[in-house]
Formats: sequence, structure tokens, C-alpha cells
Amino acid sequence: MNIEEVRKLFPHLQTDQIYFNHAALGPWSTLVLDRIKEYMNERSGLKVMNYESFIKWNFSAKEKLAKLLGTSTSRLSWADNVANSMSIIAQGLDWKSGDRIILNDIEFPSNVYPFLNLKKHGVEIDFAKSRNGIVDIEDIEKLIIPKTKLISISMVQFLSGYKADIDAIGELCKQKGIIFCVDAIQAVGAVQIDLKNSPIDFLTGGTQKWLMSSQGLSYFYVTEELQNKIDQKNVGWTSVEDPWNLLDYNLTLRSNAERFQTGTLNALGIAIFDAALKMFKQSKDENFELRVLENTNYFINKLSDIGIEPLLKNISNKHLAGIVTFQHDKSKEIFSELEKRKIYGAVREGMIRFSPHFYNTKDEIDRVVNELKNIAG
Repeated sequence: MNIEEVRKLFPHLQTDQIYFNHAALGPWSTLVLDRIKEYMNERSGLKVMNYESFIKWNFSAKEKLAKLLGTSTSRLSWADNVANSMSIIAQGLDWKSGDRIILNDIEFPSNVYPFLNLKKHGVEIDFAKSRNGIVDIEDIEKLIIPKTKLISISMVQFLSGYKADIDAIGELCKQKGIIFCVDAIQAVGAVQIDLKNSPIDFLTGGTQKWLMSSQGLSYFYVTEELQNKIDQKNVGWTSVEDPWNLLDYNLTLRSNAERFQTGTLNALGIAIFDAALKMFKQSKDENFELRVLENTNYFINKLSDIGIEPLLKNISNKHLAGIVTFQHDKSKEIFSELEKRKIYGAVREGMIRFSPHFYNTKDEIDRVVNELKNIAG
């Protein structure tokens, strides 16, 4: 599909609004709406016990996600949110008093609290200091000591939009024998990822933002090596090798990452996600990342032209990924005026944040910038 064909899939574009808030919640396409109708018709009478449909959608969604991430389905597990995914790592490893974890001071809390929760066990947290929304490898490397056991960072920072040099940080972790975790909720769907050729040990994300699916469904990737180091605290009937042998009670865990799926899954969420993923081609020559970058650069330059300085001005493409944020002393007032004009972004930490996707256009960006010029003076 070309961009015009893609845009026809989104009902919200027929309402004269501009939606630049994919970093918070992505809009639903007709692909999703059609799947909801199909699911609803089955569960309301055509096929109330629609387990066969769920199995089909579950397999299809995980296959598509695996291709999007450049990995195999055996390394993927469903979860309900990023924090609970991170908690599997935080609660499952063999921590010793004095072990240290490196985070940074501009992480979304889902990538902080699961690790802060380990302080009661004597684990210490070191926070790398950001500079104008940027966390570089140098900021992390200088904190590494022999007791450093894990580093966790967002691939794309939720506030500034800075895209970390994941490969470099991962290689550093590999050299030092440090576990490397990545929160990719602001990356997947906007950034190309190839886990088979990546030093990432654990990666998690949600389906509701750039992937434009539903809330309450997340996923994580874990290497086999790291999986074997996890003392799995929570298990359920679907964690085991033979779940349908119901009265056998044989707690032999699955050999793949699905051992962490402990019971009933978010069936509707998975069905929706399978439909939403149809929009993302699975081949390596995918162009959605290129379009996201084009929109990001264009937006930054246009804002600069009217005297608004984005946080990531003059940053190379390798560190950009869709989010454009700027500080203004009247952020809330500007946000309110934009909403009156059917322009939707977000206010985070007193800053205005826009997050256009690959299907958004330069004409839409021009309209937003013109309105900002009128509102902000």
C-alpha cells in the first residue's frame, strides 16, 4: 500500500483532525475495527467458544511480531504491560547485596520501579545523568564497576525522543558480562530492530503506541541464555510442556519463552494486534522508519524556522525516532489551544511533545507549525 491507501484505513483522518500523539496511544485502523467485529460476532453467538480462531490469531500475531523484531517466536512471550515484563527479570535473577544496576534519570517509571524495588534486598541503583534529553554511552560507561550486574535503558526516550546507541551499549555490556535490558515501547513500529544481530538480552514493549493496537497487551523477548538464569517466580497451567494433561501436575516448564505465559491471555488484544500488524510489512526493505525520520527532521526544521527550539535540534538521524519535544513557558495554554483546533499531541513534564507516525504528512506538519506560530507568537 502507498501512503494514501494507508491513510484511508484510519477513520480519524476523516474528521479533519491531526493526530501526533502515537507516543501515548495509537489510533485504530479499519483493520482493527474489522477484527473486533469478527471477534464480537463469534463470541456473541456465531462461535462462542472461538478457541480455534484465537489459536490462529495468536500464532499469526507472534509470527508477525517475530519478523518485525528479527527473532524467532520461541524467544517471545506475551505479557500485560512493560513493568510486569521488567519485573520478571528484576525478581527472577540471583541478586546479591551490593549488586548494582544502571538506569538513567529520564526513564519512564515502568523501567525504574521494578528495579528500585530491589533496594530492599541490598541492590543499589546508579542513575546516569542526562544532558538535554540525551543519554550517551559515555554517561553509562563511567558508572560501571565490577558489581554492575544489569543495565536497562529505553531504546527511544519517552520525553525527548532520543534514540540510544543500543548496539554500542549492548556491546559494552557483553564485554563486561552485564545483562542488557531494553524498553522498546517507543521504538517498535517506528524503528527497525534486528534482534538476531543485536547484543540485547531482554527487550519489552507494548502494542498500544506506535503499533496502533490495544492497551493491556505487551510482549517481551529473552535470549535462551538469560532465560536459563531466571528463577521463574510465577507459573501457571500454560507454563508447562503438556498443559492439556490437566490432572498430571507435572511442573516441567516449556523450553521456550512461552513458559512465562501462566494462563489465560488477552485473547481480544492478541486478535486485534494480529490485525494491526498487517500494516507493517515484514521485509527488510520496509520504509516506515525512513518516513518517520523524514517527518521528524521536517518537523524539527519547521519549528526552528518559527523560533521554537526542539530538544533534539542538530542531532544525527541515528538518534532520532519520531518524537519531537520542545519547552515553552506556556505549554499548557498552547496545548489547550491546539486541541481546540483538533491538533493532538501531549504535555509531559511541562513540555509539548509531538509524535507523528509514518502515515502522517508534511502538509499536516505545516498546519501544526502554522497554528503554533499563531498561538505562541
